[in-house]
Amino acid sequence: MGGPIGGLLGFLVGSIIDNTSISTSTYASTTHRTTPGAFGMSLMVLVAAVMKADGKVVKSELNYVKQFFVSQFGYETAGEALMLLRDLIKKDIPVKDVCAQIGKNMDYSSRLQLLHLLFNISLADGIIHHSEITAIEKMSGYLGIGSSDFVSIRNMFIPETDSSYKILEIDSSASDEEVKKAYRRMAMKYHPDKVSHLGEDFKRTADEKFKKVNEAYKKIKNERNMT
Repeated sequence: MGGPIGGLLGFLVGSIIDNTSISTSTYASTTHRTTPGAFGMSLMVLVAAVMKADGKVVKSELNYVKQFFVSQFGYETAGEALMLLRDLIKKDIPVKDVCAQIGKNMDYSSRLQLLHLLFNISLADGIIHHSEITAIEKMSGYLGIGSSDFVSIRNMFIPETDSSYKILEIDSSASDEEVKKAYRRMAMKYHPDKVSHLGEDFKRTADEKFKKVNEAYKKIKNERNMT
């Protein structure tokens, strides 16, 4: 893994390279088929950048990140990820350059999943830090993620007015038929199979986006008495 991400890492990641979703790997530069290792390393670098966004990193934040990784990937991988994260936090992270590298080499579905996980981790303590949300929004733009996709995923974590419609990327004035079409489109976009190439661990986390789309659609159907 070269570029700014390779420059940041600059060291072997120990047993993370063995049989886990966060193994080191190179980007598939010709197929743009993101490997689990490239995805995991990208996630760690951006998580470190988000945690540094408010100018301080406290132990409680590290504990929340560890808990998240334990719940998603097990104790061994979580321990290795936390050690990597602590090293990354000490480094100056060129966020724009890192995101440009990711955007160039990572498929769009994987980038959406990356964004979803950044929100998930940043809000793991139940507290909305404005500086972190702002940092994620900037990263989203640098990653080449469309504004409607960013708003959709943000509303899965930070509900706004008409959040169900925003998750489906439509206006509340949409017709019933437009709602159905939007649901089918979003269900396809966020289906876990879209990121199956990232491995089972990351695919499981993709279920959350799919469930949020279904919940949004169900809420709209109930409000409109749609069949």
